[in-house]
Amino acid sequence: MLGVAWYLLQSNNYQKVDFDWFDYSLLIFSTIIIAAAGNVINDYFDIKSDLINKPEKVILSKHVKPRWAILWHWILNAIAFIISIYLSVKYSTLLFVFVHLLSINLLWFYSVQLKRKFIISNLIIAFLTALVPLLSIWFFKVLNESSMPYSPYVEESWSTYLDYSFVYFLALCAFVQNFAREINKDIHDVEGDLLAQVKSLPIIIGKEKAAYLTLILLQLPLLTFILSFYVFDWIEVNKATMILLLLSGAVNFSSAILYIVKKEATLTWINHLMKWSMFFGLICLFSNSL
Repeated sequence: MLGVAWYLLQSNNYQKVDFDWFDYSLLIFSTIIIAAAGNVINDYFDIKSDLINKPEKVILSKHVKPRWAILWHWILNAIAFIISIYLSVKYSTLLFVFVHLLSINLLWFYSVQLKRKFIISNLIIAFLTALVPLLSIWFFKVLNESSMPYSPYVEESWSTYLDYSFVYFLALCAFVQNFAREINKDIHDVEGDLLAQVKSLPIIIGKEKAAYLTLILLQLPLLTFILSFYVFDWIEVNKATMILLLLSGAVNFSSAILYIVKKEATLTWINHLMKWSMFFGLICLFSNSL
């Protein structure tokens, strides 16, 4: 979200862009604590499976009493919802309340039930990840695009239309990349998921097929970049950003080669490589505004 703000402000410094750092910081904070609340409640419902899949990382029941998870879940979400009400009232839009309620409820139903459903759990996490940069775009749209009839004498009716295509591109890549990462995580969690009666993709179609699907998905961001930049001329990038995007694609491609050569033994390494690939993608928001 900081990267999106930096990119939009720096790449449009020739025109007047309305922006409020305090309100945007509140939006960032509310997004963080909703994610935190989602992690807390997910850990609460995953105690048994986590003791099998990642016993060294379990906090609830080992260091914190499980009932505290419920309390912190409600407190964090309540704070985030109050922030969304403040933003919605101030800018006369229900957008922030809607997005916050959607995220809070999706994370709750994900933890309680939906994560046991085939594919749906992976799509929800990927969608919520892609929703983060989109939320930043909507903040800029609310502040800069007036819904009032235009009048040269009324400043509130003036609109500044920014180019969000590069952020949309990264949001799409974030969705695909995180969808692949969630499938890869499910491959590692098969034993615990069987105990929790989770119908994950690796359990339904097998680990090897799920791994190949992950690697195919990882090639899509590079393909999307080639189509967006070279074929449809949808996005504009400078040399530094092009190098970073190609490097991100090369990391994903190397993951596929690594798995073909070494198979299942490399799945942990592939998970680390995906993090590096996403890191290069995030840096693009800063490099493309230089």
